[in-house]
Amino acid sequence: MEKFPIPSNVEDLKRIQTECGKKIVETDRVDLNKIRYIGGMDLTFKDLKKNPTEALVSLVVVDRKSLKPVDIVIKHTKVDFPYIPTFLAFRELPALLEVYNQAKIKPDTYFIDGQGKIHPRRCGIASHFGVETDTVAVGVAKSHLYGKFSYPCSKRGCFSFVKDPKTGEILGAVVRTKDNTYPVFVSVGNNISLKSAIKLVLETSKYRIPEPTRLAHNVLQKERKKLGW
Repeated sequence: MEKFPIPSNVEDLKRIQTECGKKIVETDRVDLNKIRYIGGMDLTFKDLKKNPTEALVSLVVVDRKSLKPVDIVIKHTKVDFPYIPTFLAFRELPALLEVYNQAKIKPDTYFIDGQGKIHPRRCGIASHFGVETDTVAVGVAKSHLYGKFSYPCSKRGCFSFVKDPKTGEILGAVVRTKDNTYPVFVSVGNNISLKSAIKLVLETSKYRIPEPTRLAHNVLQKERKKLGW
């Protein structure tokens, strides 16, 4: 992959994101009935706003039928791109690609802890990853980044759309994965429809966070403790 430009000119970064956003495919590449393995990806930093810093990145591949992990990849790496809000993909993508390349069982779909199309330039980390690898990717974020929305009903399965405040375009959805619990923000990363993304997230959610990314997060927290972070 190309080395990202030094962010002395933020306009260069915006251009890359805008071009990425135009490449997103919002139709199902894979029949939902044929998806067996879902990979959850997450990343944590020793010091979030320090640069350079160390990072841990994980990929946990889950069997869709049992929601149990069948492959786990953890990588301790270094990050040398600064922390800039809405440009986190430039900081995180190289690390995600490291574990992507090491997986023994290749997922049919990737869930990434972050935004997909719900982004000012339509290209959050999940879309950047999906476009770069040409895989099926879904953004599952724990917090709001961009767009207008109303909270859905408090019951599991309820959702409402996140829309661009300027154009009214649907960017993703706010999905209630557990009764009376704060929702997650689901959006297309690449090669999947929003309808299918929502369905997969709900199907794989036993708690608030779907199992693939929840387990990816948990293995990182254990590794952080081992390292004394």
